[in-house]
Amino acid sequence: MGARKSRRPNARRPRKRRGLLRKILLFPVALVGGYYALCTLLLLLYTFVFPPFTGVQIQRRIESFFEDEPYRKVYVPVSGDKISDHLKHAAIAAEDGRFYEHGGIDWEAVRQAVQDNQERGRTWRGGSTITQQLAKNLFMTTHRSIIRKGAEVPLTYLTELILTKDRILVLYLNVVEFDRGVYGAEAAAQHHFNTSASKLTRRQAASLAAVLPNPRNRSPHRMGNYTNTILRRMSAMGY
Repeated sequence: MGARKSRRPNARRPRKRRGLLRKILLFPVALVGGYYALCTLLLLLYTFVFPPFTGVQIQRRIESFFEDEPYRKVYVPVSGDKISDHLKHAAIAAEDGRFYEHGGIDWEAVRQAVQDNQERGRTWRGGSTITQQLAKNLFMTTHRSIIRKGAEVPLTYLTELILTKDRILVLYLNVVEFDRGVYGAEAAAQHHFNTSASKLTRRQAASLAAVLPNPRNRSPHRMGNYTNTILRRMSAMGY
């Protein structure tokens, strides 16, 4: 009897180890599941309201603590009818020509971007859609990594599933960065042209769209050539 009793604690140890290992393995799964569940709830909320802040805005605020230049956030979200159609068309022409055709990720654009980058021997262009950029702005940061790109894929499809195309475009134009601390069409129009987003001219809209790939290092007033390219694309698309 004494021998049998002495073996019972030893028999329980493998079970405890398996239970602990199961908990360790389930923790990241639960963490990822909780993250996507939270993003889903927020996307449902954003069908009616604008986000009070975004992942990229939080990132920029943290980065500003380590910068010498003072940081002031200007974020003035407005409804879609208060954003010039010129800017909506310019953003599509500049960033995602097949916006109304794809389901979130334009795999043809991704293939073409990979091919172009291989031919040039460097990362020259990306294939991100407006939906992908919105998901990144809302829930992630600008830091590039394989993990971020992998997490971005389900978020992109979630965004397309929950939001309409028009809502995606309006949200994107309200949260995207146009300059240091300047977020959204209304803030950008006031900052760069001293006007409202609803009164942007065709050329002003195209010049704002021209800064989107690199808003912190570009000024709409110095993007003449690319602005003209966007204007030609807009015309070719019937805008």
